[in-house]
Amino acid sequence: MKNVFILILTLLILSGCSSKKRVVSAPKTLPTWYSQEMKSNARTLYSVGEGEDKAKAITNALNAMVSTLSVSISSEFNMKSVVQDGVISSIQRDSTHEVNSQVKAIRISNYQIIESKEFAFQRYLVAISSDKKSLFLSLYKEISQKFESIKRKHEESVQFNLIKRLSLYKKDKESMSTLKNTLIVINSLNPSFNDSIYVRQVLEVENRYDSLLSKITFSVDANSDARRLIPSIANGLSLSKYNIVKKINGKNHLRVRLNASTVKARSYGFTLARSAISITVKDSTSKVIGSNKLNITGQSTQGYEIAKENVAVKLNTKVLQEGIEKIIGLEL
Repeated sequence: MKNVFILILTLLILSGCSSKKRVVSAPKTLPTWYSQEMKSNARTLYSVGEGEDKAKAITNALNAMVSTLSVSISSEFNMKSVVQDGVISSIQRDSTHEVNSQVKAIRISNYQIIESKEFAFQRYLVAISSDKKSLFLSLYKEISQKFESIKRKHEESVQFNLIKRLSLYKKDKESMSTLKNTLIVINSLNPSFNDSIYVRQVLEVENRYDSLLSKITFSVDANSDARRLIPSIANGLSLSKYNIVKKINGKNHLRVRLNASTVKARSYGFTLARSAISITVKDSTSKVIGSNKLNITGQSTQGYEIAKENVAVKLNTKVLQEGIEKIIGLEL
């Protein structure tokens, strides 16, 4: 009788549990300012964005804003999201924005956040605006200051050695891609803007690096113990687009000198060649502008000569991995 009572009680409990209605949270509705964003006009740019936090949402909104100026940004962001509310609900707006272009660093600093909302866990929504005239003036000021800085550094670089000057020109050339894209944005904001002066300056900066690189020549010599290392150094210089010559070639010529002292040893059945390598680089006035010291141990089961060849193989690997400038002591 007792067992029958327990069975009936269990059935009643299970029946009560199954009769409870399952509660499902309704999907959240996006705010109108986000789902129906304001359209940009002749005076003001508008954009919306979302992200894991407010800062990322603003960044995505700025990326989207720049993409409306007939240019695109090197980024990709997805506005599809999932919200956890006890159950999984999908945000009503499901759109993927894939932005592909060469603009990577157009900075919009004068923007205003007109709306923001923490929509769900780690999900922020924002709407921003930017005055076109103010944006034009800020970008114009930015490129003007950049070119002034480049001009000032160029004037100072006459005191630098060849490689330091080349390094400066290379950095300036790399910065030109951003400046060229900034000019595109400026022209979109103000079609009457005359960018010919800046376009000419961009070309001058780019040509400055290419011209100096084409004029620099290297020669490599070594003591008897280091001669087998010359091909590794020469190959590294060639990969960096430096010209290799056998004779001294004017004021833009640099000489690399290799000195090695190699000692024979044995260990666990291997023949070892322990090589202490000294590298110096001199300019046309015989001033040392770079130097480095390396200790490389070659090994072989086939004798000392093969072990010494292994030193050259290991040096070649270091050049490929670390770069020739670092190996010969010219890394800036």
